[in-house]
Amino acid sequence: MDALLQSLQAAVEASPEDVALRLHFAELLIAAGDGESAVRHLGHVLALEPSSSQARKLLTRATTTAPELTAPPEDVLEQLERELEGIVPPMFVAGDPAPGADDVWADTSERVTLADVGGLAEVKERLEAAFLAPLRNPELRRMYRKSLRGGLLLYGPPGCGKGFIARALAGELGATFLNVSINDVLDMYVGQSEQNLHDVFVAARRRAPTVIFFDELDALGRKRTQLSGDAMRNTVNQLLSELDGMESANENLFVLGATNHPWDIDVALRRPGRFDRTVLVLPPDAPAREVIFRTHLLDRPIASIDVQRLAALSDGFSGADIAHVCDTAAEKAMVDAMRSNDLRMIEMRDLEAALGEVRPSLGSWFETARNVVTFAGRDGSYDDLRDYMKKHKLL
Repeated sequence: MDALLQSLQAAVEASPEDVALRLHFAELLIAAGDGESAVRHLGHVLALEPSSSQARKLLTRATTTAPELTAPPEDVLEQLERELEGIVPPMFVAGDPAPGADDVWADTSERVTLADVGGLAEVKERLEAAFLAPLRNPELRRMYRKSLRGGLLLYGPPGCGKGFIARALAGELGATFLNVSINDVLDMYVGQSEQNLHDVFVAARRRAPTVIFFDELDALGRKRTQLSGDAMRNTVNQLLSELDGMESANENLFVLGATNHPWDIDVALRRPGRFDRTVLVLPPDAPAREVIFRTHLLDRPIASIDVQRLAALSDGFSGADIAHVCDTAAEKAMVDAMRSNDLRMIEMRDLEAALGEVRPSLGSWFETARNVVTFAGRDGSYDDLRDYMKKHKLL
């Protein structure tokens, strides 16, 4: 047991913010009768996660294990706070305002525009017609009574840059970009998911003009007929309610969603005024693949790379697949360098070998899409997808 505790002690020192590891170590210390040491580790856990119920339960056990710790848990916590002062950094510096709720979703990465998106001319044209042109020409928009009400749904296979395109659109609009995932919304407590969703829109209105980007919208707005409980139904209803405010309270608010499975989204979310415009984001075309290869090889030692040939050899690859190809090629060159003790560049042979090993990851998605466009797409919703699949002999 002593050897195990020593190993865990070393692991905790190497990863001081690993809460799960500290909790496990504290539990073993309690079992070994060292309640005093367990209390110190549990104090660090509570400093990192004040709401940890497991840490509080273990703390109660630890105080009964160590005879010298006879104070009630509340007093022990106050003592730990004094001991940890100066060790655990404060949450906020005195005088600084606490960050707002909207900072949780705000994208702080470098601003990008559609000029940074390689290829995908049809996607850019659709975004221009749906959002950008009407915004740049307000007089014409009023004359033609063109409404910006409603949202835009980006759909297509995974790893093809839907999130990057959403960020680029925000850059074109000069708008704040709020990136909202399902983990930011869903909560185990009744009613809290709806409140979280409402908070997203409140934060967006406060920072308008704002692009709200819901990633994996199918997980948040799944068809209510497929849901067994009321909790998720209420979340979908809350989202519908917030979207219906697009005409008044949501001025200068642009809502984008991304999904790999648009056929699983509740039909009410696809009605006019909600996610009523759709853009199919397909695997990158040749110009886009060139840009992706250049991007992922940019800061690596390369020599004699024919990017056009690489783009031709990677037809059907997603952007994520191409990133994996570049990583695999870099690994091959690095292994050679370690074996020979002689640094060498990443060469065309490495990338061609990597292309031979990495398989495109989109096959299963197109298998599902084939069933949808064949049997469930007769209303024209997926005509653009059907045309692409026919052109590439996938249908």
